[in-house]
Amino acid sequence: MPLNALVISCLAYAALMFAVAYAADRAAARGHVRWLDHPLVYTLSLSVYCSAWTFYGAVGYASRSGLEFLTIYLGPTIIFCGAWWGLRRLVRVARMHHVTSVADLISARFGKSNRLAAMVTLIAVIAATPYIALQLQSVRLSFEVFAMDPRGVVTADALGGTALWVAIGLAAFTILFGTRNLAADERHHGVVTAIAFEAVVKLAAFIALGIFVVWGLADGPVDMLARINRASTDPRIAEGWLLKPDRWTALILISAAAILTLPRMFQVLVVEAADEDRLHVAGWAFPAYLFAMSLFVLPIAVMGRELLPADANPDLYVLTLPAASGQNLLALLVFLGGFSAATSMVVVCAIAVATMVSNHWLVPAWLALRRIPVGEDTDDLRGFVLNARRFAILAIVAAGWVYHQASGGAAALAAMGLVAFSGMAQVLPAMLGGLLWRGANRKGAYAGIGLGFTLWIGLVFLPSVGIGGDLPVPQGMDAWTAAVALSLALNTLVFVGVSIFGFPDPVERFQGLSFVSAIEPLRHSRTASADDRAEPLLAMARRIWGPEAALRYFQTEARRQGKSGYLPDLTPDFLTGLERRLAGSIGSATAHAMIDRVAGGVALTVADLLQVADEAQRAKEETQRLEAAQAELTRTARQLHQANEKLTTLSVQKDAFLGQISHELRTPMTSVRAFSEILKDPDVSDPDRLRFAAIIHDEAGRLTRLLDDLLDLSVLESGQAQLNITVVNLHDLITRALEAASATRAERGFLIDRDLPSEHLGLITDPDRLLQVLINVISNARKYCDAVHPVLIIRVQRPQAGGAIIDIIDNGSGIDSGRQSLIFEKFARLNDPARAGGAGLGLAICKEIMVTLGGDIGYLPGQGGAAFRIVLPQKPAGGTG
Repeated sequence: MPLNALVISCLAYAALMFAVAYAADRAAARGHVRWLDHPLVYTLSLSVYCSAWTFYGAVGYASRSGLEFLTIYLGPTIIFCGAWWGLRRLVRVARMHHVTSVADLISARFGKSNRLAAMVTLIAVIAATPYIALQLQSVRLSFEVFAMDPRGVVTADALGGTALWVAIGLAAFTILFGTRNLAADERHHGVVTAIAFEAVVKLAAFIALGIFVVWGLADGPVDMLARINRASTDPRIAEGWLLKPDRWTALILISAAAILTLPRMFQVLVVEAADEDRLHVAGWAFPAYLFAMSLFVLPIAVMGRELLPADANPDLYVLTLPAASGQNLLALLVFLGGFSAATSMVVVCAIAVATMVSNHWLVPAWLALRRIPVGEDTDDLRGFVLNARRFAILAIVAAGWVYHQASGGAAALAAMGLVAFSGMAQVLPAMLGGLLWRGANRKGAYAGIGLGFTLWIGLVFLPSVGIGGDLPVPQGMDAWTAAVALSLALNTLVFVGVSIFGFPDPVERFQGLSFVSAIEPLRHSRTASADDRAEPLLAMARRIWGPEAALRYFQTEARRQGKSGYLPDLTPDFLTGLERRLAGSIGSATAHAMIDRVAGGVALTVADLLQVADEAQRAKEETQRLEAAQAELTRTARQLHQANEKLTTLSVQKDAFLGQISHELRTPMTSVRAFSEILKDPDVSDPDRLRFAAIIHDEAGRLTRLLDDLLDLSVLESGQAQLNITVVNLHDLITRALEAASATRAERGFLIDRDLPSEHLGLITDPDRLLQVLINVISNARKYCDAVHPVLIIRVQRPQAGGAIIDIIDNGSGIDSGRQSLIFEKFARLNDPARAGGAGLGLAICKEIMVTLGGDIGYLPGQGGAAFRIVLPQKPAGGTG
């Protein structure tokens, strides 16, 4: 097949992957996730285990070592078939704590230690870099098969920088679909769907090649078995067909550990799992997939040794066999299968490792360097985290490419699959110990992982790249097996020993109870429940999740507590839930540090832990009915308490309002009466008569406006308001409102910040009523904003359901959290009555107008100043013209 045709096919296939990922992300954004969360899609995404090292290297492995290649399939099969209950437990605990990576899991279990997570991240980076280089090399070698001239010589000019362009394309794909948002659950529907599609392609390619080899090149299964039997007696590879218990045990153990600890496998197995029920299907379907991928490995290896030249690369038998047989379409399909295996591994590995680097290296370092008080920290942390992950993706893929270039594609690179497996396996003792043993502690994890990592570097990693020598072992023992066994054994012994003789701190015991018992953690902190600390937490969440997601979460939690508005009480349940959701975006350790930084609190004690254990035991014994009843009673009591407090406040304000109304009515009437008496005097001069008449006119107007407000509010509350419904441009109404409100404190130079293109929305509403609301809110901002350099920000959004959302925000000190729930009541004022100069009806009228228009108006806390949100439907539900 011409190389140009291959390149065009490769580009078309890459474009198809972009389209699949884009369509899946669009479907997820619209809420159509049912088919995206199908167990079959989840199972196929697990095929990222079958990287290019498996797709190409398994055949080469079988050609050199006979049946030993089966160990890389047996390990995962044993885990899924024999310990799927353990996988369910792992997924349950990880979802419970919103874990984002294997480093985050270790950190969350052992006291939310970021230093421990940073150590695991270092191991992952070192192990992943040469493994990514291996994928780039496999793509380059597969191109070489099609770039040979008739003499069998590779035309280097035709290849150019294949590995570089592949690395650039994969980095772009990963950044585009792996860092689109900072979700609390860190799921990437587009990437997972594309990987599931690629899983089908590489399975179809491998099975098609196997069928061609068995029935096209051989004379069927019987003939193929005879050829395999003859190959097993070949003295050149006979040793590989012998079962070596020590090496086989080590290989099966390492491949089983890889399923749990490799960053890419943890990403698809745990982080991308919607729930643990996905493992019901994956428990049998994934082993079946591995069986299908391994079924034709030996036939392809044996036929390649028989038909291809002796100097042919066994790792490329899957390509050279169909190419040498003139099966160009089959060769193209196999090439795309290998390309899928390599690209899917690089993409998922880059996402997983970049998340670890961002959460446990870059973000903690950035927060530590910026010693700014929380209240003054207004930077967009969400943007920084996303950019940090994008930078990390570029750095990781670039490191893989540099390693590939530096190694020159050496044959030693093919062994890096097992090297990466054994490196990440050093995390396994701490992971299993943390999930199964409450006595495991942070010091033991530090010591075990640190020692295992050091031994792995010296005994496995450095010898694999030609630095140093293998571990001296007795004759007949495999050096690699001995090195892996020694590092894991000492790792485990030190982890257990230090944990036994150490004593975990209260936070570790608290987390240990949650992880080992797989129960929801409760934060037994003595943090106060005052609203004045809920608003800084909301501001912090806005910086990480974005304004809408943060407001939605806080409003939901407030309603769950039976409160209105956006500020829930800082109860232990709320703080724990908030911390776990933040952990899904920035990691457990960073989330824990930021919550403590903003909310404060008292450290846990042993008494707290005993209380948690007692309550957890009692919670297990309670029935579902009692739990539901208790929750309902708590919510009702909270609502009644809040309503009682509001009624008490309103009663006081009502008395003040009646006094104010009496004063407001009496003052103009007294003036009118007094000056009208004066006008009866015939001796009053004409200038004085005109001046007194003007005063009477002004006071009468003031009295009329007050009565109009009262009547307007009464009509709106009775539901008898008549609406003049028409089509309006929101931009025009906002402009008119700004002009009308400009007379309020005109001496102050307000800077108006608008996004004009977003304001051009067509709505069906009553323009006069909506204009009345806009003028009132903008006038209040001009009246009460106490900033030295006042700024008024107006932002308009278009929800998916239609209508519009208008946010009006100033940069003043805002409204006290204790008064935010009362400002829309009829008897409330934004500030001191003497300063307000009104009866406190403006916002109450605005509220009733918005209800009549089918929308709403509310106060947005945590915006850095006074902020109001006006929500409009596309068309009022009722009303007449």
